[in-house]
Order: sequence, then structure tokens, then C-alpha cells
Amino acid sequence: CNMELEALQETAADIKAQGASLVVISPQLEKYSKLMVESHKLTFPLLRDEDNRLAAQFGLTFTLPDNLAALYSQFGIDLVRFNGNDSWSLPMPARFVLDQQGKVVSAEANPDYTHRPEPSEIVEILKKMG
Repeated sequence: CNMELEALQETAADIKAQGASLVVISPQLEKYSKLMVESHKLTFPLLRDEDNRLAAQFGLTFTLPDNLAALYSQFGIDLVRFNGNDSWSLPMPARFVLDQQGKVVSAEANPDYTHRPEPSEIVEILKKMG
């Protein structure tokens, strides 16, 4: 996620130059999102999806099995603390591009968190919309 935020930050000015807004949504508590914004010097909002409610509506959530939750804990990834609940659920990485009327013109999601679309692709989509 950290590398993704940094890559998005590098593209944020290009997105804005196309007349668009970039918003990132995360299930983590606001205090942790605020730390992310500060530490990565993000110029776009990082909003909270409490209990992954929005992600669930889009069918993007999954619950970590007990053995994977234990592994996360061993590496200091405490989703209970970061997300403020004990569900051990996460959203799949997804990107949506909406037009001025709120219509989804591009949507990408992949259950494999290592496969994420390049931020520069967002700019190309916006250019085609322009």
C-alpha cells in the first residue's frame, strides 16, 4: 500500500491537470490515514471506509483465514488496531474512474494485491475522456 500511495502521489498532478480529482479509500482508522498522508506528503484525500462497508457493496472484501491473520500478526500488521474492528477483512485493490455525472467509465480490481494497474493508466483514461 505504501508504494501504491507513493506512485499515486507521483501521478496526482497529472490527474489534476486533466481536471480530475484523486481520492483513495481505506478501511483503516482516520488517525492512521492521517499519518500516511503526512509521512508520504499526499496531496489527495485518504478517506475511511468504516468496516469495509463500501468495499463490501462492490464485492471487494475478503476475510483473512486464521493462519494468514496469525502470519500478519507475526509481522506486526495488526488489522484489529489499524481498522478498528476484529473482522480481519480487507478490500481488494481496486480503481474506479468516474465521469462528471458519476458514471463509472473504468473499473479494475484484482484479488491478487500484487497486480495493480499503473497510475499512469488513469491519466490515459482521463485523456481519452477529455
